Amino acid sequence: MSDRSRYEHLSVLLVDDDRFMLTLVKTVLQSLGFKKITDATNAADAFKAMKETPADLIITDWEMEPLDGLDLIRMVRQAADSPSQTVPIILLSAYTDARRVMEARDAGVNEVVAKPVSATALDRRIASILTRPRAFIRTEFYSGPDRRRRDDGPPAGVKGRRADDHDIAPAKGSAGDMDEIQALLGRK
Repeated sequence: MSDRSRYEHLSVLLVDDDRFMLTLVKTVLQSLGFKKITDATNAADAFKAMKETPADLIITDWEMEPLDGLDLIRMVRQAADSPSQTVPIILLSAYTDARRVMEARDAGVNEVVAKPVSATALDRRIASILTRPRAFIRTEFYSGPDRRRRDDGPPAGVKGRRADDHDIAPAKGSAGDMDEIQALLGRK
């Protein structure tokens, strides 16, 4: 957490139905240098807020009622009236088992941060999204950041594809990011 001014020009939409967590994460964001923070206590209000105040980043809790964080992510990524289908999204959750992380990934989230949230973990994820953005993918079945975090080449049994056959750029990630994701996915 070095230069506080690096985030001051970015606007964040923060979504959590727990007022205490909302205040806590907002305080963390302010300590990182964010000045433009819009908050909402549910997914429907958050989607409405996006239309009024464009966000450069969304940070949302998973467990909310009546619509949860995944519902919000799906609305942002897939709704025809979404003001920004490609906005980076960080999902906060106390439940980071492999099944849930993969469910969030498949909904179109950019990053998952485990609760309790630390300023360092949140800063790393935000910095990762901003400095190493992954290509955005739109298909019939998926809309969101490229789910691959590294370029392992084509899958086994597939001869390479020409670059003009698709618009997916290889994903780049740090070894530290990969270790953490692999651990969350139960592969380490």
